[in-house]
Amino acid sequence: MTDSVAPRKRILTGDRPTGRLHLGHYVGSLAKRVELQYQYDTILIIADLHMLTTRPSRDDIAEICENCRGLVLDYLAAGIDPDHVTIYLQSAVPETYELNLIFEMLVTVNRLSRIPSIKDMARAANLSDEEIPFGLLGYPVLQAADILLPRAHLVPVGKDNESHVELTREIARRFNALYGEVFPIPEVLVGDVPTLVGTDGKDKMSKSLGNCIFLCDDEQTVNKKVRGMFTDPKRISADIPGTVEGNPVFIYHDTFNPNKAEVEELKARYRAGRVGDVEVKEKLARALNNFLAPMRARYAKYQADTGLVDEIIVRGTQRMRAIAAETIHAVRSAMGLASTWNRLQRAAERRQKKLHPTLPTGDLS
Repeated sequence: MTDSVAPRKRILTGDRPTGRLHLGHYVGSLAKRVELQYQYDTILIIADLHMLTTRPSRDDIAEICENCRGLVLDYLAAGIDPDHVTIYLQSAVPETYELNLIFEMLVTVNRLSRIPSIKDMARAANLSDEEIPFGLLGYPVLQAADILLPRAHLVPVGKDNESHVELTREIARRFNALYGEVFPIPEVLVGDVPTLVGTDGKDKMSKSLGNCIFLCDDEQTVNKKVRGMFTDPKRISADIPGTVEGNPVFIYHDTFNPNKAEVEELKARYRAGRVGDVEVKEKLARALNNFLAPMRARYAKYQADTGLVDEIIVRGTQRMRAIAAETIHAVRSAMGLASTWNRLQRAAERRQKKLHPTLPTGDLS
């Protein structure tokens, strides 16, 4: 007799196809995806329906296809293995819409309005409180449908999405309490650097703020962005002692420079007023370019294989459709929706059989 092998637990996470990924995405959740991809059944969602909450125009929608390709190339460049990870297009899985609708019945408007990231997203999209669409308010519910449709056990996210996963956990518990145990209660996994400060010293690296270093940036672009980075504003010359704590340049050194002895030596000299910002930034640029070099090589390799990215998305979407069909069947069965339709079908078939005794069973045409 052979021992049965327990199925791997599942990860669900992903991104909106609104543009390229940056270092903040990498440290926030992408690094964890790469690290855990062989330990878990990993599913990455290209969340194009989420994009519509703040960018619903036809022009925005027209960009989705090309943005999807760029997003997947960034995944592959970062180290995602397409032979072990499922990458799918959210809008191409119809069960997403159905599960979202069911979950909307299990959460109150007051609960959604307490999620802080909703107003943050509205501000980023220049929307007033009166202009917030229902879809943006319900963004975390759709996210819950994304997570629970594949019945994920773990969700690597950035710090700003942690509250969304907590809502998902509440919805899963509520559904299970009402209808029976269908969904696991997913755990949240926040990256080692929950929020990466932007190059301009803002609290968060963000595409909309233009303070990003992208994973696909070339060496010259990285050098230019690092030279323009925010540093200690009180330090007007190299001989003035500077502040290391909270200084974006040193935050990046701590995060991306593997030469810790060099980092500590730079900090000591900076505090003592014995090193200029130019040297500190040059060494940071070198560290960042070394960090990004393997990604650039993988990016070029996958980009050169015409049609590969499209194939990866289609293959992953087909697998996700099969998983989604199983989940929706379990949901409908647990709720009793499936039995309602089955009873109606059987009654209609019996009536037709009486009216047309020679009609084959199941043929109501």
